[in-house]
Amino acid sequence: MSAIGSKSRRDRIVQLATTTGLTSVDELSQLFGVTASTIRRDLAKLTTDGRLARTYGGAMALSAHPEASLRQRTGEAFEAKRAIARWAASQIQPGETLLLDAGSTVGALAHELRTAKDITVATTGLTALQELADVETVHVECLGGTLRPLSQGFVGPLTEAALERLTFDRVFLGTDGVSPEHGICEADLRQTRLKELMARRADHVYVLAHAAKLGRRPFHAWAALPEGWTLVTDDTAEPGILDELRTRGVTTVLAEPVGTP
Repeated sequence: MSAIGSKSRRDRIVQLATTTGLTSVDELSQLFGVTASTIRRDLAKLTTDGRLARTYGGAMALSAHPEASLRQRTGEAFEAKRAIARWAASQIQPGETLLLDAGSTVGALAHELRTAKDITVATTGLTALQELADVETVHVECLGGTLRPLSQGFVGPLTEAALERLTFDRVFLGTDGVSPEHGICEADLRQTRLKELMARRADHVYVLAHAAKLGRRPFHAWAALPEGWTLVTDDTAEPGILDELRTRGVTTVLAEPVGTP
């Protein structure tokens, strides 16, 4: 990167902290082509100005990445989410018991399941509940708990206690970001803990994430993406990230666009 002024560099550091989490001194020093001491002075200034919070070896955004509401996210990557949802629905067999996470892509799967017959769906998300509430051929269980308004999903000890009484053939998880190194990213530690518990209760685990979420680190709460899970994304996904996930034992599926024969 060519040299830029200190103000522009600091603005860029804040932008990176709120979008990718790239805030270590060494990474920033290499990115901007300046010394580590210069970056430390930048971080000190940004901390004094109340724009960042210092951490060991770097800094983080005070509010991390502003979490978009479910309503805002519903219209993003709409066709990719439809393709992912259609593929996920095709895996489900009559008589199965499913667990659906909160989130817009899992909500799109719930919409696909409106024509399903003889299945049971348990969910932590209001979107899935709304999609399936009037479908007589689908038995619906709500896991309840504490409602997070932004994600329109239930979390907390009541949700976790309900999980202990059930097992599932398949679980479909949403996420705010996917990293081969760190796993799946969420805005809240309660969400990542819940996803881990949900995965333990199912025979098959799927993570539904359109391509723009791959390689993103918008927040600082993580759940592992272990060997044996399946990531379902769309056909615009970065091949390098997919290759790295595969080397770690994660199955990857590229869902074809809706309308593809």
